[in-house]
Amino acid sequence: MTPGDFHFKMPAEWSRHACTFMEWPVHEEQWPDCYHEAKGAFAEVARTIASFEPVTMLANPEQAREAARLCGPTVRIVSIEHDDSWMRDNGPTFVVNLKGEVAGVNWIFNAWGEKFRPWAKDDQVAPELLKQLGLPCFNAPIVLEGGSVHVDGEGTLLTTEECLLNKNRNPHLSKEEIEEVLRKFLGIEKLIWLKKGLYGDETDGHVDNVACFAEPGVILVHTCSNRNEPNYEILKENLAILEKSSDAKGRKLEIIKMELPPVQYFGGERLTLSYINFYFVNGGIVLPVFGGECEETDRQALQVLQKTLCNRKVVTVNGLPIVKGGGNVHCITQQMPGP
Repeated sequence: MTPGDFHFKMPAEWSRHACTFMEWPVHEEQWPDCYHEAKGAFAEVARTIASFEPVTMLANPEQAREAARLCGPTVRIVSIEHDDSWMRDNGPTFVVNLKGEVAGVNWIFNAWGEKFRPWAKDDQVAPELLKQLGLPCFNAPIVLEGGSVHVDGEGTLLTTEECLLNKNRNPHLSKEEIEEVLRKFLGIEKLIWLKKGLYGDETDGHVDNVACFAEPGVILVHTCSNRNEPNYEILKENLAILEKSSDAKGRKLEIIKMELPPVQYFGGERLTLSYINFYFVNGGIVLPVFGGECEETDRQALQVLQKTLCNRKVVTVNGLPIVKGGGNVHCITQQMPGP
């Protein structure tokens, strides 16, 4: 049985949340030269979200006390073992039905195409969390990370071919077969396929770094004005696809552009900087900013979100310590729908 058999579907991220789930950073080797900084940044994000809605931080048992100390009393700590700290990708995708009942989808997780070992504990986070919550668990038959899809809550899903059609995920499945799974498990009626995500992204092009729905019929998309930047052509192509697309309701999409931050490096590695990787909370937005050479695009991104989502309070957090590990605010969070 699939969620679709019981009329479950994935709601939009701006729908009311019951709470947010996060995972505490695990190993120092996953955060070279910045592990302490990363833990502080995760705690800052958790406390910021907790000012809008309840937050539960999953921590390995031996790290639960440290997580509680750094996060403070507004963040609930739950012991669930995990290998990494990207809750968006290995956590459950929550779905709701017409009665308002909540369930979870457990995707197969293989650490972004078997790039980072180990991942066995990460693959068990979703079913373990759903078990503790007492919620139904639907086991999906494909490898998928939550950051690779974004929905409008009205039947439209946004993704990239670079990720979902990558042979390190589901080499035995065709594009049409993957679409069918998404229809059955997320209640999707139409998919919009972008070509690629950001250049050099270790996730193989997660969509949550390049484009997302701001509301039904409205899409925020990254653009790049620097013609010498590898992302220039990638984002230009994505924009062209979106400008020709319509959603599941037949609406032509309204496109709102956000300038990509300037390139920054850490330890000789290019960082995957994105403002699209923000997070909806009840009544607000948590936006990562990067400072330094990015101060102007930081300011522009804040203005775009304040204008586009004027009914929400936009709060900024330092996204630089988090992105040194590969992702950002959206990547480390997972929302559970509420009433």
